[in-house]
Amino acid sequence: MSTPVISAREAEVLALLGEHLSNAEISAQLFISVRTVESHVSALLRKLGAPDRRTLARRAADLARAGQPRPTRTLPTPLTAFVGRTRERADLAEAVKTRRLVTAVGPGGVGKTRLALAVAEQTAGEFPDGAWFVDLAPVTDPRRVGAAVAATTGTGEQPGRGVDETVLAALADHRTLLVLDNCEQIIEGVAPFLERLLTACPGVQVLATSRARMLVPFEWAFEVPPLSWADGEDSEAVALFVERAAAAGRAPDATAIEGVAALCAGLDGMALAIELAAARYPALGLQGLTAGLTDQLRLLAGGPRAHDRHRSVGAVLDWSHDLLEPRDRALLRRISVFAAPFTSEAAAAVAAFAPLDPAAVPDGLARLAEQSLLTATTTPTGFRYRALETVRQYGRRRLADADEAAEVRSRHLGWCLTAASALEDAHHADVNAVHHADVQAEFADEGRRTRFDATADDLRTALAWAAELLERREDACRLARSLAGLAFARTLVGEAQQRFEQAAALADAAGDPAGAAAALRSAAGVAGCRRLGDDMLRLHRAAADAARRAGDTEAAGRDLAAAATVAYRFSSTFERVPTAQEAEGLLAAARELCRDTGPAAGAAVALAEAAVVADAFGAVQGDTDNTAHETVGHAERAVDLARRADDPVAESAALDALSGAHSWAGRPFGAADAAARRIDVLAAAPRTPAAAHERMDALAMASATALGVGELPRARRWGRRLAAHPLLAEAGHHAVSWLLVADAFAGAGDEVLAGGARFLDAWERAGRQRSFSLGPAAASVAMVHGLRGDEEARAQWLAIVDEAGHESEHRHGYGAVFDATAALHRGDADAALERVAPPPDRVWKWVTWVWLHWYVTVRAEASALAGRPDARERIGAARGTVAGNPVATAQLDRSEALLDGDEARLLNTAAAFEAAGCPYQAARTLLLAGGAHAAAGEAALAALGLGRGLGLAPRIG
Repeated sequence: MSTPVISAREAEVLALLGEHLSNAEISAQLFISVRTVESHVSALLRKLGAPDRRTLARRAADLARAGQPRPTRTLPTPLTAFVGRTRERADLAEAVKTRRLVTAVGPGGVGKTRLALAVAEQTAGEFPDGAWFVDLAPVTDPRRVGAAVAATTGTGEQPGRGVDETVLAALADHRTLLVLDNCEQIIEGVAPFLERLLTACPGVQVLATSRARMLVPFEWAFEVPPLSWADGEDSEAVALFVERAAAAGRAPDATAIEGVAALCAGLDGMALAIELAAARYPALGLQGLTAGLTDQLRLLAGGPRAHDRHRSVGAVLDWSHDLLEPRDRALLRRISVFAAPFTSEAAAAVAAFAPLDPAAVPDGLARLAEQSLLTATTTPTGFRYRALETVRQYGRRRLADADEAAEVRSRHLGWCLTAASALEDAHHADVNAVHHADVQAEFADEGRRTRFDATADDLRTALAWAAELLERREDACRLARSLAGLAFARTLVGEAQQRFEQAAALADAAGDPAGAAAALRSAAGVAGCRRLGDDMLRLHRAAADAARRAGDTEAAGRDLAAAATVAYRFSSTFERVPTAQEAEGLLAAARELCRDTGPAAGAAVALAEAAVVADAFGAVQGDTDNTAHETVGHAERAVDLARRADDPVAESAALDALSGAHSWAGRPFGAADAAARRIDVLAAAPRTPAAAHERMDALAMASATALGVGELPRARRWGRRLAAHPLLAEAGHHAVSWLLVADAFAGAGDEVLAGGARFLDAWERAGRQRSFSLGPAAASVAMVHGLRGDEEARAQWLAIVDEAGHESEHRHGYGAVFDATAALHRGDADAALERVAPPPDRVWKWVTWVWLHWYVTVRAEASALAGRPDARERIGAARGTVAGNPVATAQLDRSEALLDGDEARLLNTAAAFEAAGCPYQAARTLLLAGGAHAAAGEAALAALGLGRGLGLAPRIG
């Protein structure tokens, strides 16, 4: 039996359980909430059939001792044995090892899927990263091929990228076999995806099954032949028949083998046809089978041989169908609308109308399973039934012949609407049951993810059908909205944006432009979470157009104001940054539409005005006090109006503008205070995509600004919350960036190195992005390696800084601070002083204010340790800049104590550093004190994972 399907994150949790870590310790190590750890542990207990954590720990230890890879890539386990195909298995196995794309081609029912699974199982060991199996049968939208692969491989989206790009990046350095089953119905989507995959992922081999070739480069087509039947009892077809008949209750004896071979010949060796016939053998015997099938096959005689093979499966299905009771025939055709495995309750909701009674459905499903027309299996969401794709296609044809397609599709749509509503209710209940500040609750836990995944393909199928019918537009719009919200909670952000936009188009078509505007605003919020500035701008403008059509000019004005704000506030997420003229034009139109309106519109316009003025001021920092005052005034007005409008998301955005205004006006504590207020304001915000985007931005800015004024405990606390955000699970470089910096300043060496590994993996998978926060994060890891004395690792991380950060910020801002700190750690005050040589008033014009306090403080300390004659002057000047910063003040006090030779005052600063959440500087103080204190300082540094100050000579004592 193959290993149960365990996700990558579950495998990480399992490994840490093997180390006997508690849930809290696992939470801290993986940057996820304790609640999420508990969900993973529950899933592991269920999947591995373990009674308790101790058993899980033993299982993890056994896997580790055996040197087994993490069980993250597994194949489905067939319910029946694989028979024959010796030559085909050998040929295909050799092909998938040496060729990039192998397509197993053949008619429905010939056995392509079972052959592909057998080959994948046989060859998985040849691929260091194993094999993945992706069933494309439920996929009806050609654009969702990449999403199907992502769902199977457990790959989430990266901000700024679509799901296809994320999958390609995730698989780029893997050596794996990807099995794509049932490609034929969406071949127009599979082909382009495979071309990109094969180009971008040189270590990936693809084995596809299809009724037609892909017609893409590198494809090697393998025609799957029917089973041989000419060798009597040694034939593969006969062996399959005997095995399946035995499993059904009675195998044919030796005297019947010749007749079985003739029957298999009449079925052209088609595997599915043989299995269906064998299932009937215990009840009908060979004579009954032959009599029943002969008439069917005679009617279908003639035509090319390849067509006959198709027809032989159809003939057996016709024959099997005709042997069913009328009510079971109705059930078979009606359940063909299900795209995914379904429950008997779902089948009753869709199929139970005349002549079928609801109470008869469970028995009918059991009878269909007995006839091999359905398979039954136990899943994490309960007992379910599934039809093979060939049987589903047959059932849909019968559904059309019975003129029931519209009725059954309508009932299926109704069931999907009810199921989606139930999923939404469960989601809202879970969210409302927890503390309002719990970010994790906004997104689906293990149980809700499983329930959504079990239903999602049916929701998508029903939506695709309803969206094409004018009379179903309203239902389609409702389902699209539900699916969008559920996909967002599942962190399928690309699909969430697509569905919100689809809902908007359907609402427009149904004559509901106001509904379209609302859906477009939600889509804009999702685009923000994806760091797609161009889409945010486009969607806000489209929302304004829809609001105008609805006659809501105030809402249209708010949308245009939001578009103007986005153009400035999130300019770093744009492919093409809007010009100042474009943004100002949007603002002018918003002012006109919002004239003499309420506080909500006033807040939106004031926020846009603050963004415009702040951007202009920020471009020429050091402008007049009047300009600074004007910037703060606009932002404060926006905050006040948003509060009066009772709009927490708008108030947070206004506070962000106020934080920026204070920073540009040289008021860092005002900036930090405004950023911190956003966290509290958003606690009451609704659980919407726009609010989720605002929360992520607020956590990042609150952590960064707290860092800038020396509030390390708050910076680290908010950094941890950002690192655990579900939408950043695949974007560890963005998630941990500010936490890495805060941990580095605090001296948490082990935490920085662990977070650095997550950062590097995600950064490389995301295509080595560059941004405001990524350079400092990489530089913080480099500094920690420097503090540990590992210059080779430090040099490697500094090379990453060059790619991830911005040159001026690194040269004069965070890079200068981190390099000087590392130089002081090794006792080279002159090198530190050289690194921070430019005067602070010049540096202020070049870098983000976050680094200013750290810069002036380390510059003053380097001056004192280097014995510069102006050291006291620099310390005094720095005090005026950093007043109120606990870490910087303690560092200046220490510098002055060193100059004065005041041991008591020096040791007092160690306590001040501890109180400020900076144990690294506390330990360093003890080393600087020397004497009996040095050993305690060395022990403290070792506990932090930093080693000792390599070149520190005692300055006192």
